[in-house]
Amino acid sequence: MPLDLADYERKAREAVKAFWSNRAAAVQKQHALGRSDQGERAGVTAGKNMAGFVALIQDVIRANGLSDAHMMTDRRLLTLPGFYRPTKLWDLLVINRGRLVAALELKSQVGPSFGNNFNNRTEEALGTAVDLWTAYREGAFGKETPRPFAGWMVLVEDAPESRSGVRDASPHFELFPEFRQASYLDRYNILCRKLTQERLYTAASVLASPRSAAETGDYAELSELTSLKTFITGFAGHIAAEAAR
Repeated sequence: MPLDLADYERKAREAVKAFWSNRAAAVQKQHALGRSDQGERAGVTAGKNMAGFVALIQDVIRANGLSDAHMMTDRRLLTLPGFYRPTKLWDLLVINRGRLVAALELKSQVGPSFGNNFNNRTEEALGTAVDLWTAYREGAFGKETPRPFAGWMVLVEDAPESRSGVRDASPHFELFPEFRQASYLDRYNILCRKLTQERLYTAASVLASPRSAAETGDYAELSELTSLKTFITGFAGHIAAEAAR
């Protein structure tokens, strides 16, 4: 039976529109209330900005035979035990018959400050993956259970600041060649590629989208390995395999 990708391209465009519209609405609301956060934080603190992508992922789950699975989106139900820390809060959990099927992180990055935020996102992604797989090895999610799908996705503002090459200083040792003059979008692409190649995540994807996409839903992918299609296809295959058990 072929995989069903649940019309993901159209739904991804709708999710992108919602992302930018929700951010803009949150900023306007806080201005109207006279308690605006500093800078871009007003759009971040609104939450639910990636809700359209959560809905897309849920559609993929249903379309590939796992409609009875528990798809956790309520903050109270999104916690998993960790190994290096007591718990970790995820963005979406899928549990079927007591088995952890998937754990997903859905992130975003909007300018103008890309540098510090990129480093924070990188450290968070690495720490989360190491904690998850160590906890899995130690039986935190049950003994002899199939390896869950671990997904990491980030939507990054497509802007001159995120596409411009960045110079880094390393006075003692050379940078890896791929990082020399790499833009922040390039760095996210490199991060997602390495997260996948090192098996820290089952799939990792980066999407670039301009603010004008609130009207169009436009987004760009940076490579085949880190594309949304590769992410959704891998996830659909994992869900179908779970449904066949």
